[in-house]
Amino acid sequence: MEKYMINGGRKLSGKITIQSAKNSVLPIMAGALLTDEQVVIKNCPKIKDVMSMLNILSHIGCKWQFEGDNLIINSLTADKYVVPKELANEMRSSIFMLGALICRFKKAKIYAPGGCNIGLRPIDLHIKSLKKLGVNVSEVQGQIFCSASSLVGKDIYLDFPSVGATENIILASVLAKGKTQIFNSAKEPEIVDLMNYLNSMGAKIYGAGTSTILIEGVDRLHGTEYTPIPDRIECGTFLLATAITGGEIEIHNCNAKNISVLIHKLCDNTCKITTNNDIIYLKNKLMSKSFSFSTGPYPLFPTDLQAQTMALLSVSSGKSVVVENVFEKRFSHVSSLIDMGANISVKGKRAYISGVNRLNGTQVYASDLRGGAALVLAGLNAEGQTIVNNISHIERGYFEFEKKLSSLGADIKKIY
Repeated sequence: MEKYMINGGRKLSGKITIQSAKNSVLPIMAGALLTDEQVVIKNCPKIKDVMSMLNILSHIGCKWQFEGDNLIINSLTADKYVVPKELANEMRSSIFMLGALICRFKKAKIYAPGGCNIGLRPIDLHIKSLKKLGVNVSEVQGQIFCSASSLVGKDIYLDFPSVGATENIILASVLAKGKTQIFNSAKEPEIVDLMNYLNSMGAKIYGAGTSTILIEGVDRLHGTEYTPIPDRIECGTFLLATAITGGEIEIHNCNAKNISVLIHKLCDNTCKITTNNDIIYLKNKLMSKSFSFSTGPYPLFPTDLQAQTMALLSVSSGKSVVVENVFEKRFSHVSSLIDMGANISVKGKRAYISGVNRLNGTQVYASDLRGGAALVLAGLNAEGQTIVNNISHIERGYFEFEKKLSSLGADIKKIY
């Protein structure tokens, strides 16, 4: 089993370039199913979730290849509408195939998706919304059967601004008859990215990034070449990695606006941060000060950066409170941080942190993607050696994580 071996205590310093956003690329890949023409996704990271999605597309009958960092997908030969259980279980984002398959074939069969064990992530909003578009849905032992004679645009009201449900509705309705309006839609930058991508293929989508999205159905979509937005979560992870080691970093290919909530917290802390176009520069020489935050839908603090930020707060002076409002099991990393010497107690959806001077290296186990990244950050700070096991979770979202950290001066190795 692959693992990271980290000798902590080194300050990070240098430059890195951020990959395209995982949470943009995956629904964009599903969207390639909506045209018979070639789609080119530029700067596509070869992370495990991307490879899992490619396995699904291959099973459906799509052809694909990488040319350097560009992913080329051709769905002309797609002829299946079933996603097997073993492929659906590999990642949460397999659910995006539901809307795309229904749009392409007017039917779909998929198992409830897998991914990180960070709590309940029900797909009832997806199912309810698809039914509004004219889809017949039945569920038997975790398998979802969908069929529709035609898709007709409707007004859809989401009880919660779910990113996945918003994206699935867009994918399902882009070729539907008439107009679809999504009210209380998710506002994440990745939603805007999906809109821009589909519009580059001939779709007519308006309002992404606001609480109301309008989709005017079109007859067909054509191929495109598209560069997804930078990964704000990867960018935030490297900002936090530099803050926790007391170093300095210059990050290229990033959008400061998309993680402004984290940047403001770090600026109010002890970090000096400047931005210039697509470059963020951070410098931190002092022991960080405590701060508190609550996670929530964009533009609130992203749940995908909660664990990494908690690693920083565990070695920040003073007391902090972290409130997790999105996933009820997203504190699984806390026990490992405690094993490393952190002073954290959890009560319900709140974590109470009293900062210590430094963590201690030990053997820990990643139980999910972002929690695993947090343990790596903790290991960079820790005195002595840290072994992070189960790094397959981490590699779902970070491509060559250890190589990027090593290029910044970290003592980290991937061992087998």
